[in-house]
Amino acid sequence: MKKTYNLPCNIAQTLNIIGDRWTLLIAHEILVGNTTFSSIKNALEGISSNLLSERLKYLEESGLIESNLYSAHPPRYEYTLTDSGKDLEHVFNSMILWGEQHLEKCYKKLVHEKCGHEVEINYYCSHCDENVEDLRVLKIND
Repeated sequence: MKKTYNLPCNIAQTLNIIGDRWTLLIAHEILVGNTTFSSIKNALEGISSNLLSERLKYLEESGLIESNLYSAHPPRYEYTLTDSGKDLEHVFNSMILWGEQHLEKCYKKLVHEKCGHEVEINYYCSHCDENVEDLRVLKIND
């Protein structure tokens, strides 16, 4: 049985869904266009077929991906991200930016497609119509 965090915390509950080894990498591969079992497996050196199959089923049960049968004999599926899964792109981009700042060796950088310069993440308040730096996390009471 999978161990989970039993904490009233968005981070802990999110990790219950995407915190297993390989899970985020599988979702990322689907995001970048590797949408079949074999293309995902080929892109993720070291993952076993059984574990990939297990993670794909779990991601589908969690509502992050959908599978579509594209070949009946033998059955083969193509995987796509749901809207919830697509929202993980922000998490991936944040991790790329964090890695630029903190990894000994950086493998990727996030750039503005139009001009090629590096970008940063800003928080925006739609009420005030401005970028903000003074953030606070509020606990939501039931």
